[in-house]
Amino acid sequence: MTETRRYDTTRRREAAARTRRSILDAALQLFTEQGYTATTMAAIASAAGVAQDTIYASVGAKPQLFRLLIETAISGTSEAVPNAEERPYVQALMAEPTAAGKLEIYAAAVLPIRARMAPILQVLRQAAPTHPELAALWNEIGERRARNMLRFAEELDRTGGLGPGVTREEAADVLWATNDDEFYWLLVHRRGWTPERFGTWLAHTWKRLLLPAESGA
Repeated sequence: MTETRRYDTTRRREAAARTRRSILDAALQLFTEQGYTATTMAAIASAAGVAQDTIYASVGAKPQLFRLLIETAISGTSEAVPNAEERPYVQALMAEPTAAGKLEIYAAAVLPIRARMAPILQVLRQAAPTHPELAALWNEIGERRARNMLRFAEELDRTGGLGPGVTREEAADVLWATNDDEFYWLLVHRRGWTPERFGTWLAHTWKRLLLPAESGA
């Protein structure tokens, strides 16, 4: 009996995960094609093949669904991972002994994150001026990333030191600005760079701007 219950629970959990993924995929497609305002929960439910009430029970109302799309784009999974220290690439760069190596790891990690986030953040940027809950989300994401970049700059400084005259705050601002989705969008989507070229350029630029010359920048 216990094994049967465990099996049933596993099947229900797997079914719930598939439903959640279908909802997220449908929402992402519709939001990026139609924009936030024009996309209705009924349309998302129809595209996902679920009842509208299922969306509310699974992920919440429209603002909560949109937030979840942002968080899962950051994590690369179907779950939000807001704590940066829990992400594998953060653990890898913390274990890396050199500042140059840390920047290379982060530049490589930025590529899939930006590829996932750039389209949905374009929607967020357009909708934020007329939707206060999205404006708050926009500011929250930017401030969270700024705090994470300051912690990263502090780690770089502790590891090998920053370049002459480069403060932790300046390093954090440079990292924050150059790994922004708009920067990625402009070079990759507007200017036709490949993501690989962007990642290589980003690592080289960070090392040249932020680290001492003898660090291999």
